Amino acid sequence: MGKLRILVPVKRVLDHQIKPLINSTHSGIQTQGFKFSINPFDDIAVEEALQLKSNHKDLVESTTAISIGSDKSQEILRNCLAKGIDSVTLLSTDKQLEPLSIAKLLASYVKKHDFNLVILGKQAIDDDSNNTGQMLASLLNWPQATNACNVTLAENTCTVTREIDGGEETLEAKWPLVITTDLRLNQPRYVGLSKLMKVKRAKIPTVTLQDFPDIDTTNKLNVISIDEPATKPPGVMLSNVVELVQKLKDSKLI
Repeated sequence: MGKLRILVPVKRVLDHQIKPLINSTHSGIQTQGFKFSINPFDDIAVEEALQLKSNHKDLVESTTAISIGSDKSQEILRNCLAKGIDSVTLLSTDKQLEPLSIAKLLASYVKKHDFNLVILGKQAIDDDSNNTGQMLASLLNWPQATNACNVTLAENTCTVTREIDGGEETLEAKWPLVITTDLRLNQPRYVGLSKLMKVKRAKIPTVTLQDFPDIDTTNKLNVISIDEPATKPPGVMLSNVVELVQKLKDSKLI
């Protein structure tokens, strides 16, 4: 098998340091006037792709980042270029796509451009769906390693340690492969201002949904409402067991 061609899907989301606020119609979160940045899990995927290429020049041919979203996503793609990603593509759409539609578009793009390793965040912090990577692997009929906290490359194979409840699991698979990243995988690098300035005016190659005429992107789900969790009543401090027993009796719990 030839060298690895790595694709890293990235998403533009509300910056993780900002507390999201629900909009007045309860149909989503407020976005006007807030800072957006790359999804933190996807940033880890970008870093992993860069490290794999740096540490395995004999195995990795290229790295590419793709974002599916509005033209404002060009900003995070330029950030990827500044970090060292070889090339980027924007699939421009203002439509709010479900994970299945995104997975279908990514699968088509992977096949068109002969990628054989896809690394993406295990979830996006705006919707926490945690679906796209698994769906993509299924559509491509590729093996998948989710929640990766360590990745080791060898010729034709990849060993991935993944987070599971109460421990870790180590998997080995042959390329091609889909990997989703956990927060423990690495620490994304800082991008200096000089590197950002170099790519500030970089032209971002762009495609649209019209370039994927065979992909049905009709949403199958309708968001009825988004609400904050109900406020929990304040806790009550008790001085001894006798008070606790009395409280339980008063609440008819015993």
